[in-house]
Amino acid sequence: QVTLLDLADLPPALFRPEAYADKPGEFEPWQQAILDADGILVVVPEYNGSYPGVLKYFIDMLRFPESLYEKPCGFIGLASGRFGGLRAVEQLEMVFQYRHAHLFGRRCFLSGIHQHLDGGGDLVDPALETRVRDTVTGFALFCRRLTD
Repeated sequence: QVTLLDLADLPPALFRPEAYADKPGEFEPWQQAILDADGILVVVPEYNGSYPGVLKYFIDMLRFPESLYEKPCGFIGLASGRFGGLRAVEQLEMVFQYRHAHLFGRRCFLSGIHQHLDGGGDLVDPALETRVRDTVTGFALFCRRLTD
């Protein structure tokens, strides 16, 4: 079973200054989804040589240390440039290591991403679809091995 968390849908109340000390109730389903997950596969776009600030903020809002502690985590990087989000993934891995996550060693990078999407945002390149599918399948096996 897969649960998709799209950070574009985060509750606006999370961005009020008081949210650092007192999380709004609307954030609880997000928090619980992370706690309940057998693994977290992060699809991260690269912006200005790093990952998006909203992703760091989301991680900051998660309970520490239990949210990511010993949680299997993997990464798919994407970018318009030729490195496919490599810098974003490498920097994000450091944050996840700090939080004591178990990192999946096979990362997936999708470069020139806008050239490989149709109008609805779906991949149209069969080779990239295979790469993503192999990453997801490998990650699911990694999660099973760590959680069984």
